[in-house]
Amino acid sequence: MKAFDYVKSLKAGWNLGNTLDASPDEDNADLSMQEIAWGNPFTSEEMIKKVKDAGFDIFRVPVTWCHQVDDDFNINKTWLNRVNEVVDFGIKNGMNVILNLHHENWHFPSNENYPKASKIIKKLWSQISEHFKDYSDKLIFESMNEPRKKGTDVEWNGGDEEGRIVVMKLNEDFVNIVRSSGGNNNTRKLMLPNYAASCEEIAISDFKMPDDENLIVSLHGYVPYEFALSDEHDIAVFTDEHKKAIDNLFTRINKYFISKGIPVIMGECGARKHGDDNESERAKWARYYTSKAREYNIPCVWWDNGIFVGDNKTEIFGLLNREKAEWAYPEIVAAFLGK
Repeated sequence: MKAFDYVKSLKAGWNLGNTLDASPDEDNADLSMQEIAWGNPFTSEEMIKKVKDAGFDIFRVPVTWCHQVDDDFNINKTWLNRVNEVVDFGIKNGMNVILNLHHENWHFPSNENYPKASKIIKKLWSQISEHFKDYSDKLIFESMNEPRKKGTDVEWNGGDEEGRIVVMKLNEDFVNIVRSSGGNNNTRKLMLPNYAASCEEIAISDFKMPDDENLIVSLHGYVPYEFALSDEHDIAVFTDEHKKAIDNLFTRINKYFISKGIPVIMGECGARKHGDDNESERAKWARYYTSKAREYNIPCVWWDNGIFVGDNKTEIFGLLNREKAEWAYPEIVAAFLGK
């Protein structure tokens, strides 16, 4: 099944956020504790079965590798085996699993940094590809997560021309190294983000995919920003104006990708908690957002970071209580799944 038809067959997904992508305290780093460094428990198969049983068929596994490598970027085998174990929690339960590079600190997309970043992305993916090369098409590789010029004025606004071009070059390096690794990697589905995985028009209109029929665009869409993600606007009610922003989002994605036969997965999305309790409003958002996405055959993957409490600066996206393997917000889950 080619990528476009494959993506059409998918439903909805869940991110194992703030877990394998966590960063240990560099002043007192115990790398064996990286998975729980940001407050989430060690991942169990029971958790992932709960996700599958709810109706999710995509399990995205964000992984930060840069803490688990030597000076030559050889990956710690114990870490690779633990990532493998978590991936298998999804595969063994019939889910489609997305494995990526997340929160990496080396891929600043500039011409000056490109030679170094190109060498590293090839080294990491050559090892990951080799390790998983015999896995079925249910395992998807995603080259990077939100590659962007961190700390600059163009970090989140769609980037500059240099940054967008370098991201495309790094994606090409990723595709070439995976395809050359043999096994099922010859035809494995691969996800490629544009600059910052941004849905800004400049970022998607300026994005070109390599010539390969098994590639998928990876986008992130916390839309509308003031309701879904912002910590400056404490807006707890989902409005008709918010619906218009979602309409515009998917119309734009359709224009540049879907209508041209290029498949898209919304690898991260969600609506954070605002106020004391706006579960019903977040459920309204979830139902509308995913219903519009389904009109264009775009599966959406909720960003679950395991956070349930905090002040207005805290991105509260948690849905699954992982300690109990129970859904904290079943109304949102049902709405996101279109039930």
